[in-house]
Amino acid sequence: MDGDAYGNLISSLAQENDRRIVLLVMDGLGDCDNGGGGTALQMARTPNFDGLSRESALGQHVPVAAAVTPGSGPGHLGLFGYDPLVYRVGRGVLSALGVEFPLTKRDVAARLNFCTVDRAGNVTDRRAGRISDAENRRALDKLRASVRAPKGVEVLFETEAEHRAVMVLRGEGLDDNVGDTDPQITGAPPLSATRPPHDRSRTAAAVADLIAQARAILSDEPKANMIVARGFARAPDWPTFAERFKLDPAAVAGYPMYRGVARLVGMPVAAQPTTAADVCAETVAALRKHTFVFAHFKYTDKTGEDGDVAGKVARIEEMDAALPALLAAAPDVLIVTGDHSTPPSIRGHSWHPVPLLMKAPFLRGGDGPRFEEARCRGGQIGTIPAREIIPLAMAHAGKLQKFGA
Repeated sequence: MDGDAYGNLISSLAQENDRRIVLLVMDGLGDCDNGGGGTALQMARTPNFDGLSRESALGQHVPVAAAVTPGSGPGHLGLFGYDPLVYRVGRGVLSALGVEFPLTKRDVAARLNFCTVDRAGNVTDRRAGRISDAENRRALDKLRASVRAPKGVEVLFETEAEHRAVMVLRGEGLDDNVGDTDPQITGAPPLSATRPPHDRSRTAAAVADLIAQARAILSDEPKANMIVARGFARAPDWPTFAERFKLDPAAVAGYPMYRGVARLVGMPVAAQPTTAADVCAETVAALRKHTFVFAHFKYTDKTGEDGDVAGKVARIEEMDAALPALLAAAPDVLIVTGDHSTPPSIRGHSWHPVPLLMKAPFLRGGDGPRFEEARCRGGQIGTIPAREIIPLAMAHAGKLQKFGA
């Protein structure tokens, strides 16, 4: 793609061999100080990660750019070696691909949250109490049965998980010039899909009508009495991960959105585990057939968003306990990091650089003795853009030719 000089260079240097690379993403891993107690990584008991850090390179990465708080989509695209400032896509496409929705060129997709609003119309819970999947499906059935589609537009709903869902508008002449309606805070009303500069979009007007209908249809629900939408987008046409890096990839991811971002770059999904033990076991299985495995663990992010410091510590320790099974498979290069930071004290994504560990051949010794933010700041990798992590792993695996004579 034009404007991606670094990515095009790496692609031109890529070469195949049998060495295997694992990218283990502990979602939202990074942190900041939690009321004087340190980061979750610093508080956690992680003998396996700490042992690994003694023979690994440490560093930190910036998902998008300094001071920029990334969404999960840009965060993962950077980890996959796609500059998120060049390769931009809305969350709706990622969510749709995550639930294997067959998007067409006539479609505009959006990520939905069921939420709770009070009588004044202000959002009191952006996640509707994290309703169950069954409750999600029931509420979506209610919308399907009652929503009146705008003329010339087909409206399709799909469950994602818990409070999350997907809405797809299908028709001729639709665009993605639609304002997000999620205010991203509580105590405020949903935003207007047609606010400037979206006020001339026929698609935005259709979305505004659908959102108003949804509020009336769901008004008697105790929790999921409203929807908010964000990330309106069409499916892009990008080079695949395999084409770009000459790697044979697979994804091991339990949550739909992360399967979606993998599929966006042509990465097939090998398994859908959620526990740390299953993530490691399925990664080992996928390594037998693939030269690159992206493995995703969600709950370090979920606990951070819930403001649950102890929960985040426990989830880090859960992955630490599962790690020996992955280490026993001896991938040639193992990367451990997150897609962004999710400090419990912020209860959301943040701009902080993300801890990074890489076990690989040809290092300058190990940087341990602990895998945590302070040690990562002084590690031999330094602070690098996320898009440089895969190329760095490829270099250590002998998968990049020399540049120039």
